[in-house]
Amino acid sequence: MRVVIELRRDVMPRRIVNYLLKHTSMRQTFGIILLALVNGQPRVLNLADAIRHYLNHRKEVIMRRSRYELARAKAAAHIREGLQIALNFLDEIIAIIRAASSSEAARSQMVARFGLTQIQAEAILNMQLRQIAQLERQKIEDEYKNLLKQISFFEDILVNTARLTRMVKEELRGLRDKYGDERRTRILPTEAEDISEEDLIPEEETLVTISRDGYIKRLPLDTYRTQKRGGRGVQAANLKEEDQLAHLFVATTTHYILFFTNRGRVYRLKAYEIPQSSRTARGQHINNFIQSNSGERITAILPIKDFKTGGYLVMATEYGEIKRTALENFANLRASGLIAFDIEEGDNLNWVKHTDGTQEIMMVTANGMSIRFEEGDVPARSRVAGGVRGIQLRDPKTKIVADSVVAMDVVSPTSQLLVSSEYGFGKRTDLGKYRSQGRGGRGIQTMNVTAKTGKLVDAAVVEPEDRLMALTEHGMITRMEVKTIRATDRSTQGVKLINLKEGDRVVTIERLITTEEVEELVNEQAKQSGGA
Repeated sequence: MRVVIELRRDVMPRRIVNYLLKHTSMRQTFGIILLALVNGQPRVLNLADAIRHYLNHRKEVIMRRSRYELARAKAAAHIREGLQIALNFLDEIIAIIRAASSSEAARSQMVARFGLTQIQAEAILNMQLRQIAQLERQKIEDEYKNLLKQISFFEDILVNTARLTRMVKEELRGLRDKYGDERRTRILPTEAEDISEEDLIPEEETLVTISRDGYIKRLPLDTYRTQKRGGRGVQAANLKEEDQLAHLFVATTTHYILFFTNRGRVYRLKAYEIPQSSRTARGQHINNFIQSNSGERITAILPIKDFKTGGYLVMATEYGEIKRTALENFANLRASGLIAFDIEEGDNLNWVKHTDGTQEIMMVTANGMSIRFEEGDVPARSRVAGGVRGIQLRDPKTKIVADSVVAMDVVSPTSQLLVSSEYGFGKRTDLGKYRSQGRGGRGIQTMNVTAKTGKLVDAAVVEPEDRLMALTEHGMITRMEVKTIRATDRSTQGVKLINLKEGDRVVTIERLITTEEVEELVNEQAKQSGGA
């Protein structure tokens, strides 16, 4: 028994489609020889010649048609001229016809008397009595005037090359509007055997993690179960004792991933090029995939769908410098990377965000200060340039740097700022409570940092529907919903986000799930509840 399964193209997984295209006859390749008869001679034409001969053919068609229509219009006008003469001398015409012994005699007398042609005289003899009425007279006169216009139109086409060309264009547009539809086939520049590895990769969301020592891996998004705030978490990776998780984020397998180092260089990979691993596996070192310089470490990673989306990359350092550069400047990256930020000695590039050029920036420091300012306050600079001051970190009395930046994010006016401290405390505050300031100021307080809370280690602009992952030095990871974290004022200490083991501390928090994904999950749960 043979089973046939029909799959709609718009719902088939990309990997299946590409596999079928490559290994079956689902896609056919055939050659075209543009062999045609040109003036009776067989010739092989290129595309330009074929189009030129077709246009010449269309011109010839219009010329012949115009000659034919011109002849018809002149013949009709000729008859209308004779009818008008008859109507002007109607009584005399009637007398000639009544007195004539035959129609031939009447025709001859009308030709001799009024200078008519044989055709005109025949038309007068065939004229019906109703055409004597006044309305019919006016109709004949209107028809004659209209025929004169047609004669002028067709004569203009035959003598005016520009008019002829316009006619060709108008008729081709008419054919397009009447018969044109969307192309049902695709013209590809590659053969079936040239389908790249990327074409066979399914586009799906995946979780990418990087440790402090540079071990990278890719995991399915559902690896970690959702937990309540304050849970112990699950083991995220089997790391060396002195290593710790440093970064994680979600991207599709076909996204570009930009890797920025603490010394301001940028490298690029496709997400699918990162091997998929188990939850507890260490992964592979990033140097197996990119040629980073000795002593550099990855401090920021950014997924980019493509480099034609426009906008800017806004970059910030640990000591408060910030710059922005057009995204298109990063389209062509070498395997050895490129300079993205001219970093001062001792400073580190830690944050990179993709913006549209009109947004606001939020910077948060370890001592609980924050500043919000317009992105436009940051001058757009070249890829190799340095930055400008984003927030003032020096003590106003000693002039010594007494603070450091722990987070930089893009402001969403209706969102909230979530901050997390090293000892597991955190809170969220409406961004409306943070006034916009000028770039380079000291900012305002965002959390009351104490010995109990420890210094701030991370912050992010979030929505109540978002979900987070909190990572610790010992590799523990907890997934939680933002709405379970208490919303408080700027100057409070916050609440406990994660219960830490002895000697452990929080190192970073990351947004994980989008609003759309949360809505889908809620809808699915509602369906299940209804079914129950």
